Amino acid sequence: MGLVRDRQALALGLREPLEGFLRYLSLGRGRSEHTVRAYEGDLTSMLESAQQDGARELGDVGLASLRRWLGKQSEGGLSRATLARRSAAVRSFTSWAVREGLLDVDPALRLASPKRHGDLPDVLHEDQARRMLSDVEAAAEGGDPVAVRDWALLEVFYATGIRVSELVGLDLDDVDLSARTVRVLGKGNKERTVPFGVPAANALVRWMGARTALATAASGAALFLGKRGGRLGQRQARESVDAALRALGDTAASGPHALRHTAATHLLDGGADLRSVQELLGHSSLATTQLYTHVSVERLRASYVQAHPRA
Repeated sequence: MGLVRDRQALALGLREPLEGFLRYLSLGRGRSEHTVRAYEGDLTSMLESAQQDGARELGDVGLASLRRWLGKQSEGGLSRATLARRSAAVRSFTSWAVREGLLDVDPALRLASPKRHGDLPDVLHEDQARRMLSDVEAAAEGGDPVAVRDWALLEVFYATGIRVSELVGLDLDDVDLSARTVRVLGKGNKERTVPFGVPAANALVRWMGARTALATAASGAALFLGKRGGRLGQRQARESVDAALRALGDTAASGPHALRHTAATHLLDGGADLRSVQELLGHSSLATTQLYTHVSVERLRASYVQAHPRA
């Protein structure tokens, strides 16, 4: 209720464009409720700041006001990544407003986005990935359905690099074991087909046999189930991944996104072209995928320094 209350405190000439943009994100772009709420929070904050500067209509919001708002955010201790996200939200909003004829000039065109820190994501080395998957496979040999599920879950994460939201959203008929592909519904309700290998297929076959031990009337068509038989949630999936990564004892990688980073990096290390990896991961921008080339170069550099006599 907090976001709604703050939004309602805006002047009508500021609130109505915001509400129109939020409808556009939800209905026109198919963005998730979580994403829409994130935009709402960022833009409400910006418009409240502009209102304090005297704005009553969207056309009153200028570049100077936007810069003051970002400056206040920075002084409040927000991270560069958060500031970059918030400035991107503002640019999306004002660009939409220009297309809709609500603004004649886009005030955010020259709004500088704070640079993100260049920290590379933590990824597993190939031997660590093999060890992790061998460990969870060994745990599944006892036949416990949760252990079998976690083995299949980790194999699919590493084999496909899909997002945790995409994995828990999978249904039984999304998996084609004969073709070794999975149909994934990604961001913006965009569907893509992602291949997987023999180890993931073997784990899925075992899981589909063990799934009946957990299935209830609430299971429906969900591929992965929680202990009570309902569709596996994102939090439960993260816990399973975190437990497997902690058990390695020699990596800072954590969470499903680490396996997504790992899958992308190993694909590129193995010679996959950037466009193919972009399609597999469901990235809308090739620039996002290019992050993983930086990871691969860093690994190459580390190997060079360790091995070359003149390094």
